[in-house]
Amino acid sequence: MTTRPRRSLLYMPGSNPRALDKARSLLADGLILDMEDSVAPEAKSLAREQIAAALKTGGYGHRELIVRINALSTDWGAQDIKAICEFPTAPDAVLIPKIDSAKNVIDAIAAFESAGCPESVDMWIMAETPLCILNIAEIAAAHPRLRGMVLGTSDLSKDTRVRHTPDRLGFIAALNLCVYAARAHGLTVIDGVQLDLENDELLHASCEQGRDLGFDGKSLIHPNQIAAANTVFAPDEAEIVAAKGIIKAFEEALAQGKGVVVVNGRLVENLHVEEAKRQIALAATIAQLSG
Repeated sequence: MTTRPRRSLLYMPGSNPRALDKARSLLADGLILDMEDSVAPEAKSLAREQIAAALKTGGYGHRELIVRINALSTDWGAQDIKAICEFPTAPDAVLIPKIDSAKNVIDAIAAFESAGCPESVDMWIMAETPLCILNIAEIAAAHPRLRGMVLGTSDLSKDTRVRHTPDRLGFIAALNLCVYAARAHGLTVIDGVQLDLENDELLHASCEQGRDLGFDGKSLIHPNQIAAANTVFAPDEAEIVAAKGIIKAFEEALAQGKGVVVVNGRLVENLHVEEAKRQIALAATIAQLSG
């Protein structure tokens, strides 16, 4: 699995040039430059132009740049694909919404490839429809260019009538299924947004829940949410100390011909060592980027 930090992916409306400029100074790990939900119908063309200009100008540093297109069932979707493939500077990835099936993934990627999309551009999907959740195992395995998925819990709420409650109980099955499918096929998986912008405690709890469910990070709708996501989805000092202790103890056990060891009263096997090494590598990358 990659150790590239994706703790915080912030949606930025492509039709808002001030937002695209401000994003260069934000501490998000990644930016979702949006052509879809946050862009009014009359501003779709403007969003394409401004995102193309922003990518060409650059200045985003280490931030991963992902462009979300409109659904391929709309006229805008085909226009978005053509535009992205003609951008003077390609994004790191594209995010394809309204995916219901593995065929949707295959058809969307085929459309990008037919339009000349560079191989360096990764493909991501929104997991935001009931059919997508029901078909998520097949969707996650649909194409080798697929690299990640982002939960669209707002659309899921609209389509399923599941309410946004503090414990997100109605979404748990969908969240679990997406994490399992992503892990089974080596994909990055990003949690859905927290809509309440005035409840810091709820935001922090939502980030902690997402982390505990296995997500790599959280999608965000406001810069004020970045700090919480970056903190919660990064290993803290105590976790790093514990990880180093696990690795050291296990190496000592192997030297003595043992395959397991007890550390602080807990059984440690090779699988725990692999996770400890992942945490250390992730923390090192975060420290390097922050420096």
